[in-house]
Amino acid sequence: MSKPLLIEIGFEELPAIPLLGELPNISTKFHNSLKSKGFLAKFDFFYTPRRFVFFSTDVAENGIDEEVEFFGPPLTVAYKDTVPTKAYESFLVKNSLTADDVKTIQKDGKECLYAKKLKKGDSLEASIGLVLQEFLDSLVFGKTMLWASRSDGFIRPIRWLVTLYGSDILQAEVFGVSSKNETYGHRQYSFDAIRFDDFATYFRVIKDAGVEINQDLRRERVLAEIGEIENKNGIVIEIDHDLLAEVVAITENPKALLGSFDAEFLQVAPEIIITSMRENQRYFPVFKDGKLFNGFVVVSNAVSDDFTRVVKGNERVLRARLSDALFFWKNDLARRLNPDPLKNIVFVNGAGSVYDKCMREADIAVELGNLWGIKNIEDLKTAMHLSKADLVTDAVGEFGELQGVIGKYYAKNDGYSDEIATAIMEHYLPKGEDSELPSSIFSATAAIASKLDSIMALFSLGMIPSGSKDPFALRRAGFGIVRIVIEFNLNFNIAQVVSRFKSFYREFDSLKVESFLVDRVYQLFSEVNPSIITAVIASGERDILAIAEKVEALSILSRRDGFRENFSTFKRVANISKDFDLNSVGSVDESLFENEYENELFIEFKNAIGNQGSYYDELHALFGLKIKLDSFFDNCMVNADDPKIRENRKNLVSTIYVAFRKIADIKEIAF
Repeated sequence: MSKPLLIEIGFEELPAIPLLGELPNISTKFHNSLKSKGFLAKFDFFYTPRRFVFFSTDVAENGIDEEVEFFGPPLTVAYKDTVPTKAYESFLVKNSLTADDVKTIQKDGKECLYAKKLKKGDSLEASIGLVLQEFLDSLVFGKTMLWASRSDGFIRPIRWLVTLYGSDILQAEVFGVSSKNETYGHRQYSFDAIRFDDFATYFRVIKDAGVEINQDLRRERVLAEIGEIENKNGIVIEIDHDLLAEVVAITENPKALLGSFDAEFLQVAPEIIITSMRENQRYFPVFKDGKLFNGFVVVSNAVSDDFTRVVKGNERVLRARLSDALFFWKNDLARRLNPDPLKNIVFVNGAGSVYDKCMREADIAVELGNLWGIKNIEDLKTAMHLSKADLVTDAVGEFGELQGVIGKYYAKNDGYSDEIATAIMEHYLPKGEDSELPSSIFSATAAIASKLDSIMALFSLGMIPSGSKDPFALRRAGFGIVRIVIEFNLNFNIAQVVSRFKSFYREFDSLKVESFLVDRVYQLFSEVNPSIITAVIASGERDILAIAEKVEALSILSRRDGFRENFSTFKRVANISKDFDLNSVGSVDESLFENEYENELFIEFKNAIGNQGSYYDELHALFGLKIKLDSFFDNCMVNADDPKIRENRKNLVSTIYVAFRKIADIKEIAF
């Protein structure tokens, strides 16, 4: 028999960020806890900041029956002179067996006691408390709270529990809270418990009590109300989806409201206003005619017929914050950007100050800029000198996440070119795996110089990422370099670059930096067979652009029909050549050919390398040798008795392998 099951776990308000971090795992962990007790059912999951709700229309009264096997001691231990020993009796008692249940089975070469029984599934009532405790214990929010006299904890105190099966409450307890047929509505609705008799009544009374438990409906409500505000006022409200998820997570009865602030604050950089609204107050910014407008949207959790006081209160709070921002802004604009104060800020012990870092970055950028044909090199040097000067401004002190952005505005105010100002902002890009890249080669050069300096400086101090530890985000910096190089089609030979700038730092192992940067290519081609990337890198290629082009060419060819099946021929080529010094492969002497198979293979090979184009064309031509290679291997013994013939044939095979190896070491490819 099966019935609907409604579970509600009520707690004090959960903080949004930890909740959203664990949210993708909650349903899976709940189902895993159920499954561990033998229950399989499809549940809908709803959440608000004060409750988790799980609901299924069809849950069995008992868990699934399962056959359980029991393996006992060897017969030599279970019996002595055909008489059962204590080991035999312990096997029966421990597993609730009778002598009639016991058989024997071969295990690990020994005859052992064995039994198989059908284990009846436990009842839902007996299991539900264990399921819920296991589920709650599995959740990871970062921090936990202890309350009352309990020694176990949860992210927030548990306040009520509902385990309604059909119209009956299953007896269960978690964190000292016993299940009842009572729930609680919105705090402004009432502090009293609300009783209900069945799940249909529950869903009705909870809505009547000012709570929308369905997070998707709360999200739709917010978006619909924002749309109405836009249409009514002729404005555009920027939807930050992370912020939207956050306001959905902290409300049970959301209401989108339009507020305003004094237009005088619009003289502050838009990013400062937006950041202040979004990060501190969870407001959505408003735009009109393509520009930031002196308005904001707040999503209230209040239950009210008149939200005037709610809007006014939020306007007062925002005004105080924007007043501070305006003060910082005006104070900073009265002074020019100046890198000298950075001399007092340590970058990393052993790598000088932030000022020293900026100077190194400038030297790196100048050389890379000359390599890539940037004409306004002096402007590039200026941009790098000023790149971190905004770190000592009041505005960045208050809005640290806007470093670079604020520097851009201050540089423009000081009369520097748009190119310099933009490079100051964009030299931090990309800030994440999929975030935007610099907008020009000028800014791209600045970004690479900054990231390269961080990597080489920290490697020179032994501060190398290991495992999951990467406190200076060097992996992100390295991946950023790879992305920028490929996006702007730049010549960037890792080995040459590291060698050129190594003297700027303490002595370090160049190969470690090379390997670190090369490894970032694996991240770029995360969907490609890793052995293909390894094969390209094993060829000795260290130019990032060339590595990417070779990987792409080989990856495309490897996905062609029949490639894997035919690849054994080329593995054979690599295996025959493995003991050769590939740097001194002898020439092929055609006069030593004994049959047409050798001759045809060599002619085909010369044709393949005679019309070289793209890496794809070269590889395509070399893989086209398969038929001739198969004929050669079928009809020619490479290890011929005649040493000259043997040497010549090995030279022929190794010459083909070397041609492959210029692009990729095919022996590294695995499927």
